[in-house]
Amino acid sequence: MTAPDIDRLLGEMTLAEKIGQMTQVEKYSISPDEVAGHGIGSVLSGGGGNPTPNTPETWRDMVGSFEEGALRSRLGIPLLYGVDAVHGHNNVYGATIFPHNIGLGATRDADLIRRVARVTAEELIATGVRWDFAPPVSVPQDIRWGRTLEAYSEDTELVTELGVAFLRGLQDVDGTGLANPAAVLGSVKHYVADGGTEWWSAGPDTDQGETTGCNGNFEDAISEERRRTLEQHQNLFGEMYEHGIWGQRIDQGVAKITEEELRAVHLPPYIAAIANGARNIMVSLSSWRDTKMHAHRYLLTDVLKGELGFDGFLVSDWLAIDYLDDDYYTAVTIGINAGVDMVMVPHDWRAFMDSLTRAVEAGDVPMERIDDAVRRILRVKAEMGLFEGVRADSGSVAGFGSTEHRAVAREAVAKSLVLLENNGALPLSKDAGLVYVAGRPAADIGLQCGGWTIEWRGIPGGDIPGTDLLGAVNEAVAEGTEVVFDAAGHFDDRIADVGLVVVAEPPYAEMTGDRADLTLPPEDIELIQRMRSQCRTLIGILYTGRPLLITSQAEAFDALVAAWLPGSEGAGITDALFGDVLFTGKLPFAWPRNDRQIPLAALEADSNSPLWPRGYGLEV
Repeated sequence: MTAPDIDRLLGEMTLAEKIGQMTQVEKYSISPDEVAGHGIGSVLSGGGGNPTPNTPETWRDMVGSFEEGALRSRLGIPLLYGVDAVHGHNNVYGATIFPHNIGLGATRDADLIRRVARVTAEELIATGVRWDFAPPVSVPQDIRWGRTLEAYSEDTELVTELGVAFLRGLQDVDGTGLANPAAVLGSVKHYVADGGTEWWSAGPDTDQGETTGCNGNFEDAISEERRRTLEQHQNLFGEMYEHGIWGQRIDQGVAKITEEELRAVHLPPYIAAIANGARNIMVSLSSWRDTKMHAHRYLLTDVLKGELGFDGFLVSDWLAIDYLDDDYYTAVTIGINAGVDMVMVPHDWRAFMDSLTRAVEAGDVPMERIDDAVRRILRVKAEMGLFEGVRADSGSVAGFGSTEHRAVAREAVAKSLVLLENNGALPLSKDAGLVYVAGRPAADIGLQCGGWTIEWRGIPGGDIPGTDLLGAVNEAVAEGTEVVFDAAGHFDDRIADVGLVVVAEPPYAEMTGDRADLTLPPEDIELIQRMRSQCRTLIGILYTGRPLLITSQAEAFDALVAAWLPGSEGAGITDALFGDVLFTGKLPFAWPRNDRQIPLAALEADSNSPLWPRGYGLEV
């Protein structure tokens, strides 16, 4: 079926089938037979939504079973399967894991980011997936936000350039567009100003003001019926509920900014993405002023669909509709009327479909709004060739996690490194003599990858295929160099020629990463001091999703490198440390001197300079 047939198809659809197309369900909550019976439009895997065993082949079988179910529905409308592949196809064991976006932002290399997206798309295709909930085009103004690691920069222009590059890498294969079976639909997110929310504007002990829907805390926003649904899934996402939704302080908060600032700082990446082929945009869980974004008809319908001419479809974020009102029927009505086209339910899809059906029958949601939403969804499916049977190319399985893919990731790691300090210590000699390596992260590839790796919040100590830094050092040094590792930095009485100490933020994802205190923990400070006394030259490596407050500790190092969260290919770090490639990375965020320079507005108002400005980076 082609795009001109969409109106005819709409005319054949029942209300239930239309609402089915507007419904996106997480894979644990629905079966292929239920997809067939209800004409469901989309299924997703959230973080950790993996088959067992977790291999490309089992992924392909899982996705294929849901696709086959959709084709068994009365009208055989094909299904879209979506995942969060935010730094490679990060849910799948053996995937190539790239640096998180903050590291990619430090490269300032749009062609590299396009190639990173192409590798990601190829590994998605290998598992049968053709929809990626990426790229994020947030412009964070407060590095305490737990999603800072997902952002390319605090600079709108850089975010726009790299976000477009990633989108084109996913969607545009040799200029053939989305109908190419190697193309993956991107989801530009999260619309809009999610990076402009204020500290203390989210969480249970803050008042977000009077709202169109619910801008208060999540616990008060949901009905008992919805709460029971969430509790049923607590075994799957327990840490999310225990440590996340009730603990965030800025994620899903309120952007209390003028429309002028919203348009100048946060909207340009979306304008550019639409001009470069964006067909799906994900709506933000945050608010602008006193209205949740999913309830914001002005920004969703008037600005995005009207003023900017976006004729793709809008998808909600995870559970976002539940936030809009404590009465679920009202919440659904608000979100759909505001302009949301497809709802990431993600669990209780029967309640969603029933509520929207009743809302249409009661006249609370016009049939014209339903038809507009479904037309947008079907149009994109047609553009992807899904009605003609275009599916992911199974021949790509052999390239999953391949040497060629990992070479791109290794290049990305090397180009992402920002050399913050160097007192003649770098590059290191491969004939260094005695090298001490300390810090658990040096030998922990899970900490090297960070959150959104296999599981939602990552897996410290995880058995993730790739090369950790310790392994990379051992591979890089000359035969006569002795490398000794101790996580706690306890060595014998010898003084090493070189000491490498690696410290890391613990893995986190979105709201669980909201963090008031960006200083190093005491044990890391003690480790640095211990290492300083045991080596002639001390090199510091930081694994972090944002700048940390290290003003006092920076003086201890002869060289200091921001390695961000580099992913699976740690040899990219040693490529630069030992001089095989040059350090070229530049800071995508200003690095504050102290907490009085957070958020960005406070730094810009401070008479003192940051520790290192945005764009800074030594080259050796």
